[in-house]
Amino acid sequence: MPIGRVLIVEDDDAIRRGLVDALSAHGYAALEASDGQAGLDTATSAELDLVLLDILMPRLTGLDVLTAIRRTRPTLPVIMLTARGEEEDKVRGLRLGADDYIVKPFGIAELIARVEAVLRRSAERPRALSRTTVAGRTIDFERREIIHTDGERTPLPERELEALAYLAANPGRAVSRDELLRHVWGVDPRGVQTRTVDMAIARLREHLRDDPASPTVIATVRGKGYMLKDSAPGASP
Repeated sequence: MPIGRVLIVEDDDAIRRGLVDALSAHGYAALEASDGQAGLDTATSAELDLVLLDILMPRLTGLDVLTAIRRTRPTLPVIMLTARGEEEDKVRGLRLGADDYIVKPFGIAELIARVEAVLRRSAERPRALSRTTVAGRTIDFERREIIHTDGERTPLPERELEALAYLAANPGRAVSRDELLRHVWGVDPRGVQTRTVDMAIARLREHLRDDPASPTVIATVRGKGYMLKDSAPGASP
């Protein structure tokens, strides 16, 4: 029985077949698609644990596919495959909700390590709270969505959900960027300079309809980090 089902969306036949062989050799069931549209069709219909998604492809780009995946399957882990020098595309991918990226060319050991890390973070998403209410919004962690005061529901991507769950599990205190990097992203923050946490908080505020100029849901505590304001935990109905 495979340890996970991974979709590889890559238009280069040699790279795609190499990824299929590598993942299969490590116990994964590998599905494949050779263009963006075929990848999107499979990503929205098949039972999957993770998607490896190239950026530059025919029919639909990887960023187009990622945007569509986040609308229909917001918690499906996605790792972007990028070429050297595509810094802007990497940043755009992270802002659109990608869980990680790998720069070509890469080794098999790095590929498997990143796949394992993303799947592990997905499996270890904090589950202590099933639901909480903050500033009039209800966060349903089991259904992975925000319920706004007008009844509209906003699905949350996996990484933003994990960050929000960690903040909710630590009420009344500011959580530092380093702590979030360590416990949500699984990254050792020592010597790392990254805007990953800030970008995720910005996306969360957008999902929460939280005014970035004067946030009432996720506060920025200067010099300390971020804090979820006035949350009240509760059980799912």
